[in-house]
Amino acid sequence: MTLSRRKMIGLIGGGVVLAATASAGGFLATRRPTRALAPWASAGHYTEPRMRALSYAILAPNPHNRQPWVAELQGDDLLIIHRDKARNLPDTDPFDRQMTIGMGCFLELLRLAAADDGFALHTDLFPEDDDGPVAAIQLVEGGIKDPLFAHVLDRHTNRLGYENRPVEADALTALAEFATIKSSQADVSALRTLTWAAMEIEMTTTHIMKESVDLMRLGKAEIEANPDGIALGGPFLESLKLMGMLRREDQLDPTSTGFKQARDMIQKAMNATNAYSVITSTGNTRVDQINAGRDWIRFHLAATGLGLSVQPVSQALQEYPEMSAHYAQVHEFLAAPGETVQMLGRLGYGPAIDASPRWSLETRIAHG
Repeated sequence: MTLSRRKMIGLIGGGVVLAATASAGGFLATRRPTRALAPWASAGHYTEPRMRALSYAILAPNPHNRQPWVAELQGDDLLIIHRDKARNLPDTDPFDRQMTIGMGCFLELLRLAAADDGFALHTDLFPEDDDGPVAAIQLVEGGIKDPLFAHVLDRHTNRLGYENRPVEADALTALAEFATIKSSQADVSALRTLTWAAMEIEMTTTHIMKESVDLMRLGKAEIEANPDGIALGGPFLESLKLMGMLRREDQLDPTSTGFKQARDMIQKAMNATNAYSVITSTGNTRVDQINAGRDWIRFHLAATGLGLSVQPVSQALQEYPEMSAHYAQVHEFLAAPGETVQMLGRLGYGPAIDASPRWSLETRIAHG
């Protein structure tokens, strides 16, 4: 059965979809992937200092939620941090720059959590160059608590539309310590146009979009089975899936109703933005990328503490050929000569959202 878009929206709006079967209401009421969200509740519930710090670090933001980190515990105080390259994104992130930034977010959360326990980290980045571990770390006494740690469990990436009001001046001033903030009407208008044009390229370039579609987790069962990738869950999306209106194949077909609806929803959310945040670096080495990740998570934690929402919109920063014109444009606009724009994000007052799914800490520990 094929439904028109108007009829489908009417059905959903009227609640008919929830009564599609006798048990639909009860089924949809249990759609929260509780097991995949459990790592947020269990963070800090470890007595071993390295495990406790790691339980917070695994909550770090990372591209496509691939969670590429693997930790190896050695002796009484050593940590070897690896990046699982099987989780690379070769199409959207061909040089692993964004994945490395995600590792920087992980390492900074690790440092904050260890410091909250009174430990400092002696960190040796890329001790065997890019082919080996990301970091070799020793925990030592003497960490200094950081107030940003208080916001770790409240920090989430918010992809919804933000309120149509400017970011308060005091918040802009405070966040300028962590990132470059673009909030003038002219800058915001230009960045809305640029970020949406880049998103359209990503969505309509088949091999690029397929990488994302292959990582979509549609509904609770798929999210619980694979709590990485792009989680599409909740009663509304489960309803669409039940009625055959949320299918992977539609997301690869720009002519399909499902694709057009997804595009319209994303565009509406992205346009509901009144400020942007930018992280740049003077170099683009692996260490520069790690440091950009450290800067980004600190910015996001500070924004969270100020009641603000954040979402990376880094499509224009991706380094595949079809994006080259927009990559050049975003650098001309946001970077000084020789600089690399490492992160670009939306900033504003967003609605409350749930956390992103995570693999349990125990699955991220390497056993020799």
